[in-house]
Amino acid sequence: MDLGLMPDGTLEVPPGAFPAGWYDGSPTPGELGPAILAGHVHYDESPGVFKRLGELGPGDEVDVLRADGSTAVFTVTRTADFAKSSFPTETVYGDIDHAGLRLITCGGLDAATGTYEDNVVVFAELSGTRSP
Repeated sequence: MDLGLMPDGTLEVPPGAFPAGWYDGSPTPGELGPAILAGHVHYDESPGVFKRLGELGPGDEVDVLRADGSTAVFTVTRTADFAKSSFPTETVYGDIDHAGLRLITCGGLDAATGTYEDNVVVFAELSGTRSP
């Protein structure tokens, strides 16, 4: 599903636990630049598509099915937690000289308030493609 920006400039989020969404202001996965996919870790007390996103680490692979039926294969370079109050927009969304992927979900659950204070971001680089 396509995601845009909210009136305050923040990234729109999917309307349910599944699927993840692609920020349509970013390159498509496998094209030059950082493709942005966002999804929920939890939604309405149910596990979300990115429930285990924070478990990804360097060397793990992520497959993204593209609209043309091909699969873009990415290799994770790092996973990071960022406070929502000081989110590094340029680091996550800024131009890069290769095909990259950014997977974003919520993190840092404050048990007392039930709110997520952070974002988990997985950074990955294109390592190959598979034909349909």
